[in-house]
Amino acid sequence: MEIDGTLLTILGVAAGVLILTGWVEQIYKGYRTKSLKDVSKFLMIFISAGAILWLIYGIIVNDVFIIGTNVAAIALMMIVLIMKKNYDRQSKINQI
Repeated sequence: MEIDGTLLTILGVAAGVLILTGWVEQIYKGYRTKSLKDVSKFLMIFISAGAILWLIYGIIVNDVFIIGTNVAAIALMMIVLIMKKNYDRQSKINQI
């Protein structure tokens, strides 16, 4: 079965938007509540490692959608990680 190039592009863009939307929602919720204590560090490590591997793969096969999605995903994950670190530190300071 051969897939039309336009359909393949739509599929790639839709996949990227869906994956990135989850991170945007997490960032918004964390910013509102000033807490990311429920976000697992192991989840962040494994998803980051996967995104880096996907980025390498995208570069090797020269696929702009895979590259773009994973660069954006890594950036959003870094934002969540920084927020988590700052909010966890602030929470510990407030407990003292």
